[in-house]
Amino acid sequence: MGNAIKLACLECGTANRFPEDAATRGPKCGTCGAKLLDGKVRAITMAELQKAIRTDDLPLVVDFWAPWCGPCRAMAPQFEMAAKKLAGQVRFAKLNTEDHPKATQRFRIQGIPALIRFKGGKEAARLAGARPAGDIVKFAGAKARA
Repeated sequence: MGNAIKLACLECGTANRFPEDAATRGPKCGTCGAKLLDGKVRAITMAELQKAIRTDDLPLVVDFWAPWCGPCRAMAPQFEMAAKKLAGQVRFAKLNTEDHPKATQRFRIQGIPALIRFKGGKEAARLAGARPAGDIVKFAGAKARA
C-alpha cells in the first residue's frame, strides 16, 4: 500500500487508514461513508477533537470560536476558503467554546477566535485573532505532512 494516512472520522469517530495517494481522491469513512478530506470545515465536539488529535496523521487546524463573537463570525468565511484551498493536505474543524466551555481551559484559550494546529498528537502552533484566508493557509502549513 506504500505510505498510508490515518484519520479519525469527524462524523462517527472511526479510525480510518487509506493510501497516501488517495488523499486527493476524496477518501470516505469505512464505517459511516462520510468524506474524510472534502475541504469543508466540520463542527466538532471535545470528544471528536481529542480522538482526531490522537489519530490523525495530517495536520488538523481548529478554530475555537463562539456565536456571540463578531470577529469569529467575520473570520468564518476566510477559514472556509482556507479549508477548500488545502483540501487533501490539512483538515479544518471548529469548536464552539460556548457549547464546550472546558475546551478553553484544556487548550488554554485566552481569547477568541483562536486557531490551533495539531500534528503528531500534540499542539504544533497557535494563532490568535481573526485572520484572512491567506494567513490561515500559511499558518496551516500545508507542507507539514512529514
